[in-house]
Amino acid sequence: MYLIGIFAKDKVVKLEGLPQSSVGAPCPTVIADEHHLMVAFYLEVRDDKLDGTTVRVVGPETEGEPFAIVTFKGTLAYFHGPPNDEAFGGHPLAKRGLGPYGAFEVKNSTWLQHLTKMNRVHPYHKDAHYAAYRHLILTFHDTTFECITKTYEIVAGVGSLRGAMDTMIGTMK
Repeated sequence: MYLIGIFAKDKVVKLEGLPQSSVGAPCPTVIADEHHLMVAFYLEVRDDKLDGTTVRVVGPETEGEPFAIVTFKGTLAYFHGPPNDEAFGGHPLAKRGLGPYGAFEVKNSTWLQHLTKMNRVHPYHKDAHYAAYRHLILTFHDTTFECITKTYEIVAGVGSLRGAMDTMIGTMK
C-alpha cells in the first residue's frame, strides 16, 4: 500500500465528526464491492456500573449495542488489516500523528500520490481528477482501516453488527 521511503510530507490530522469506536471490541465489519464501501463498528459506551473487575464480551451477534455505519462515496482504494493497537508504533504514519482508537485524515498522502502516479499511464489521465480524493484512517483495537475516497456519511443505530450488515447490503442494490 505504501511506497518504501520517508513520509516527510504526510500530515495526519484528527478527523472530527466520527463517533468514538469501542476501545475494547469494536468488531469492525467491512462490506465492499466495486462501487460501494461501508464500515460498521460498535461505539464506545461508558457503563458506570462496571468497576473494571469484570469483562463484558460482545461479538457481531450481540444485540442492543450502539453502532455506526460509515458509507464512503467515490472510493478509489481501501485496506483493512494490521497493525493492531499493540503494534501500532510500526505503522508508517504513527510518528506523524496517527494513533490508536481514532479517526484521521492524511493530508498530502503518499499513498494517494502513488495511486495518482500509477494511473498516469492512462491516455486520458489528469492529476486534477485525483484532487477531490482524501486519505482517511480509522484505527480500531485489532485492526486499522484506510481508504482513499471522496466523502463519507455516518449513520448511527442500536442493534447488532449482523443486523447492520443486512442494512449495508440492502443499500448496495
